[in-house]
Amino acid sequence: MNEEQITKLERSIQNMKDKSSRIYFVVQDTKGNAKASIKYIYQMAMALKSDGYNPIILHEKPDYFGVSDWLCEKYMTDLTHKSIEGNNLEISPDDLIIIPEIFGFVMDQITKLPCGKIVLCQAYDHIFETLQPGQTWSQLGFNKCIITSEKQKEYVNSVMRNVSFSIIEPVISEVFEKQELPPKTIISIHTREHRDTVNLIKTFYSKFPQYRWITFRDMRGLSEVEFANAMKESFVSVWVDPTSGFGTFPLESMKMGIPVIGLTPNLVPEWMNEDNGIWINNVNMLPDVIADVIQNWLEDNLNPELYNEMEKTITKYTDVTNFNNEVIRIFSEMINNRLKNFEDQLSKFITTE
Repeated sequence: MNEEQITKLERSIQNMKDKSSRIYFVVQDTKGNAKASIKYIYQMAMALKSDGYNPIILHEKPDYFGVSDWLCEKYMTDLTHKSIEGNNLEISPDDLIIIPEIFGFVMDQITKLPCGKIVLCQAYDHIFETLQPGQTWSQLGFNKCIITSEKQKEYVNSVMRNVSFSIIEPVISEVFEKQELPPKTIISIHTREHRDTVNLIKTFYSKFPQYRWITFRDMRGLSEVEFANAMKESFVSVWVDPTSGFGTFPLESMKMGIPVIGLTPNLVPEWMNEDNGIWINNVNMLPDVIADVIQNWLEDNLNPELYNEMEKTITKYTDVTNFNNEVIRIFSEMINNRLKNFEDQLSKFITTE
């Protein structure tokens, strides 16, 4: 190790000590469309920023649409944003880069970068989507993964070897408040694919024409505030996302005191139990279950225990301070481990000399 290498190593050690190392979060440009996975990334970045770290939102092109229109302006103004195209990005050995699971091709491109590399997994069904057959994260230099639930961790750990996991569960925003006014005859619906929403509504009206006065509201394309305001008018919500890795929508609904009719996902989330929602295993039964719930609601006959269980469930996912502290704890631990490795390298060289 020559003098220049020693200087770089000492600089990296100092950067980690004073929290000036860059923490790059790669994000997808949703072109102004609300997306819970992007919000989660911004929430983590803001938590690190609040503790003096140096998070940077990294997007592909200079014309990044951003999240001001659907999330909040502060996320754009308070955080540094850089594009991969058009910016001469500085990457140092002490930096971290966090890449969502769907960007396997980006992992492949940066495998030789001399920085810490972490996968962010929110959607287990996307982990192989852009990887080559036989390719794994560890082969590309990604041996750490931040993941949103224990169930996802169990599955991903079974197919991605030589990776260590840290779980950071999402937090439900304060904008989702319990409704104060009586709900309208509206059902909010959220599905993985838009065609599933359309098909469900058409099937329901065809099978139960007596309920055509019920309005279904597709929750796509709304800002976070618009989303919350629209939800407040609903007396029940419907959730269909069989490959969900966590499920923020039903928790948002519960937080607002709105019962959820949902298709049980392939990976049953930890928060789901038989008493906190109306869960079914066959999507073809949804129209019938919705009709039953409508009738029970009209007769004021929904089980009161359902509402109690909803309140118990959501308590764990509403503490923003706890979420921020967990983000800071996990990143601090990762950075401190890397700091120790760097200090050991320097100490070994000095001892050898």
